[in-house]
Amino acid sequence: MTQNAVDAPWQPSELELSRRRLRKRATTKSVLIAFISSVVVAVAVIVVVANTPGWVAVREMFFNPQVALDSIGPIFQGLLVNLLVLAIAAVGVAIFGTLLATLRTLRGPVFFPLRAMAAAYTDLFRGVPLLIVLYIIGYGIPALMIFPRMPPAFWGTIAIIVTYSAYVAEVLRAGMEAVHPSQRVAARSLGLSHAQTLRIVVIPQGVRKVVPALMNDFVSMQKDVGLISVLGVIDAVRAAQLQVADTYNYTPYVIAGLFFIILSWPMIRLTDGLAARLNKREQAGGVV
Repeated sequence: MTQNAVDAPWQPSELELSRRRLRKRATTKSVLIAFISSVVVAVAVIVVVANTPGWVAVREMFFNPQVALDSIGPIFQGLLVNLLVLAIAAVGVAIFGTLLATLRTLRGPVFFPLRAMAAAYTDLFRGVPLLIVLYIIGYGIPALMIFPRMPPAFWGTIAIIVTYSAYVAEVLRAGMEAVHPSQRVAARSLGLSHAQTLRIVVIPQGVRKVVPALMNDFVSMQKDVGLISVLGVIDAVRAAQLQVADTYNYTPYVIAGLFFIILSWPMIRLTDGLAARLNKREQAGGVV
């Protein structure tokens, strides 16, 4: 073998190049077929809906362009309230949910009361609908008159934190328990305390295992922040209700729904992409 042959860069063989061309043609064909079929289905749905007897009335009541333009501003202002509540609630849920998950994973009989309380809490608030929690916290706690007068958005945020912490705690607990016990033993053998083992070893690994599930809970919370309108908060949903009361037209509800879709769509796509990447990584690891 000559020196030039050794120093020559690697080049794919003709067989490999033909396989690549075949895969590229198959991918292009699949994308084209998917696009054409999607267009056909969309056109068929539009034709069927547009030829229904009540389409004209539905279009006027739900898709009125002038009402939509007039309602965008007030609904967007209400959406800012939803975003503020969502940001505060996300931080609160992360802190409180992690605390609950940690309590449920404590070992030893001395911690049984804490484990039992955490388990009872998660069972209770996973079973009670968020709407009922909003009514109880938003109207019941202020009626006790033991706290200073607070805006309805405050109590709505508390209700969301109280409810979603139970869901997030169970997801985190599942991730923490999926960490192999040898990780805990190794950490303790290095001189780490139980708290340090949880903070440095167990929780980081557990969170990585359940990131898609946690992100799905966050997407659900993005939608459910609209329920704070039942407490009288002028958020996007309440602003749409006020516009409907003024115009006797349901188009503002459609606009509010579109705003929530725009708010949730990036996180939904990120969640799906991350889940696919983690699944691909696990499959690759399994093959190896």
